[in-house]
Amino acid sequence: MPYLFTSESVSEGHPDKIADQISDALLDNFLAFDSNSKVACETLVTTGQVVLAGEVKSDTYLDVQTIARETINKIGYTKGAYQFSGDSCGVISLIHEQSQDINQGVDRATKEEQGAGDQGMMFGYASNETENFMPLALDISHKILKTLAELRRDGKEITYLRPDAKAQVTIEYSDANEPQRIDTIVVSTQHDDFDDDEVMLAKIKKDIIGILIPKVRAQFPEKVQRLFNDRITYHINPTGKFVIGGPHGDAGLTGRKIIVDTYGGKGAHGGGAFSGKDPSKVDRSAAYAARHAAKNLVAAGVADEILVQVSYAIGVVEPTSIFVDTYGTAKVNLTDGEIATKVAQLFDMKPYSIETRLKLRNPMYSETAAYGHFGKNPHTVTKVFESPYNGRIEKEVELFTWEKLDIVDTVKTAFNI
Repeated sequence: MPYLFTSESVSEGHPDKIADQISDALLDNFLAFDSNSKVACETLVTTGQVVLAGEVKSDTYLDVQTIARETINKIGYTKGAYQFSGDSCGVISLIHEQSQDINQGVDRATKEEQGAGDQGMMFGYASNETENFMPLALDISHKILKTLAELRRDGKEITYLRPDAKAQVTIEYSDANEPQRIDTIVVSTQHDDFDDDEVMLAKIKKDIIGILIPKVRAQFPEKVQRLFNDRITYHINPTGKFVIGGPHGDAGLTGRKIIVDTYGGKGAHGGGAFSGKDPSKVDRSAAYAARHAAKNLVAAGVADEILVQVSYAIGVVEPTSIFVDTYGTAKVNLTDGEIATKVAQLFDMKPYSIETRLKLRNPMYSETAAYGHFGKNPHTVTKVFESPYNGRIEKEVELFTWEKLDIVDTVKTAFNI
């Protein structure tokens, strides 16, 4: 019996994503000027206000208010009509020193003995249904909103867009778990005010279906393009007007879009958010390491679909467990438990080993804070950081290191593939 599966995404101008991006911009600046910084920054955004809170241990000092304002302006909140602007909002900082009780469990005599920054379980997932080993419904949802943001910034083909938006995609699967067609696409986008609501809704629907969707479709290989068909049900701004949006329409908080950030409801999630946390927090670093393992395992042909779980006790160096679920798709003559044993041998999941292997002590996190932490292409960029207290520095930074297929040959050898 065919079934439907749905994933959603939100734009960089969504209130929760604004908060994530501010938190990760602060983290990047701390790491740029002091790579040993311990950071856990939370952000709240609401009408005309930004509140920064959390714990930091660092040898550097930052103008956090300016960093927050620059992030907001970069997203596109630059107009008074939005009731939220980087130039005019209030920014309150309540950031304080990291707890010594936590720090003593992380910092040790040698870096190799570094303990986990917290207890908990983290998951990594990969599937071969897409070229980037991500769930298809989520991948399409992300591309819808990223393309919509590009159209907003270009301002030529669609002229009325504002930064806040959401998308949702429902895909029909066969009994063999193969995507058959796109069943439903939902897009809600903030927009400028119109004189006539009916004209407005008709114009937005026409532009989304006629301009946006073809651009999104063209980004996929032919097998995915075939899933876009004339039977798709579209819900475009289904509530009607969406003029009031962003932090003026709804408060935003760091860490409230953890499913958007990961796998869109496929696989599993341990509950820990990512943004604003330095890599000593295994909520973030171990989730990246688990994705790196899952992606390389699927790419190597161990299974068509894999979930990897790793768990920790606060202050303890070794993981408390490593678990693997191949959903019955394993291509090797091993049980999932036996595969998990090999994963533990192939991928060192100690916190410091993860940090060094994936180069996580670099200012690489702002790029993760919108449109998902996974499924993006690893690449190197030069980033510039300026501070009235620390001067100006340039850093060459490798982004999305956990997406590299750099262990495939090693995995194939270990599994005799």
